[in-house]
Amino acid sequence: MFKATDENRSEHDTMHWKSAVKYSPFYNKIKQHDYVNMWHRWAEYTTPDMLEDPTIEYFAIRNSASIFDITPMSKYRIKGPDALHFMNRLLPRDMTKIRVGRVAYTAWCDDEGMVLDDGTVFRVAEDEYLLCAQERQMEILRRNAIGFDIEYSEVTDEIAAISFQGPCTCKILKNMGLQEVETMKMFDLRFFDFPGGEIMVSRTGYTGDLGYEIWVKNDQAEPLWDALYEAGKDYALRPIGGDALEIARIEAGLIAAKVDFSPANETVRPGHAKSPYELGLGWLVKLDKGVAFNGRRALIKEKENGSRYRFVKLDVEGNKPAENAYLFDRENGKTIGYVSSAAWAPTAKKNIALGFVDMPHGEVGDTVWAEIYYQKELKWNRVWAKCEVMGEPAWNPPRKTLTPPEDF
Repeated sequence: MFKATDENRSEHDTMHWKSAVKYSPFYNKIKQHDYVNMWHRWAEYTTPDMLEDPTIEYFAIRNSASIFDITPMSKYRIKGPDALHFMNRLLPRDMTKIRVGRVAYTAWCDDEGMVLDDGTVFRVAEDEYLLCAQERQMEILRRNAIGFDIEYSEVTDEIAAISFQGPCTCKILKNMGLQEVETMKMFDLRFFDFPGGEIMVSRTGYTGDLGYEIWVKNDQAEPLWDALYEAGKDYALRPIGGDALEIARIEAGLIAAKVDFSPANETVRPGHAKSPYELGLGWLVKLDKGVAFNGRRALIKEKENGSRYRFVKLDVEGNKPAENAYLFDRENGKTIGYVSSAAWAPTAKKNIALGFVDMPHGEVGDTVWAEIYYQKELKWNRVWAKCEVMGEPAWNPPRKTLTPPEDF
């Protein structure tokens, strides 16, 4: 079995070209649970699609506790006297409302008001932030930093991180000795003592459930893993791959870059990029915050004239996932949109989809129709399915925000 070391993890390693990928500091621990050898590239790193079975892994998220390696996420440290002003200029959210010790979900736009990416911003000090996103953002930061008294750097390879999700996670962290972790509210972040130095824990995640993300130095990764497994030995703790996480995030109604939207700086064809309003993120946009943030002029115009598309969450008739389906105003009717993500939601017990329809279609309670194609024994079949536009995600349990969480 390949064994990752400090040397073959580093982008500066002279032998790095031989593997063409980076290995997370958690790689050796994850590999011990790998039965199927199904991995893919996430940026420069290798990450598992599944380790055993996506359904079993999914139920660890919903019924016990799961570990997903998020080390490959792009991470940027922004600090300096103008750090707050810079973040407020870059992002459509009012960053003056995000105090130290809090995390903000947000998106950021180009000058046309189209979304470049979404992610989370951690305010770790009065003049310091950590920006985390799926895609690489250094060029975006470079273009926007002109005139601000800040320092910014990519720290992706310096910080190892896991997403620790599920109803048992708080209990396991308490067992691990993280004092008063149960008092953390959703989107709180705190620092806790741990061998080798403080670790950062945030009550955040991508599953729509109770969960945390844990951020450590690379040499703390394996000790953290061992500590979690010792504290969670009675709770069926399980590492998971991206396929299980995908089911959970669709069930929770959460969007993904390069799946539900194309980053505007990578979109070639006119009209294919989307604004925050068209992604269902209008609540993030604060046009009146007193700062001319990126895309503000275009977003004001869109607010006045209306958006082109509406993001919809769909309850789909039947049990055939509506993957890549076109959406119609009626059966055999006019095309009004398409499905971007689809899955059977095991806990919600619904066939669900995320997608986009042309305005003014897609209000909550509306009915649209999906033309679904599926394959059985190499033969393609077509079925029409009625879809109801949902107002809420298929999965949105009280425990996601309950403070303190109940011991499960």
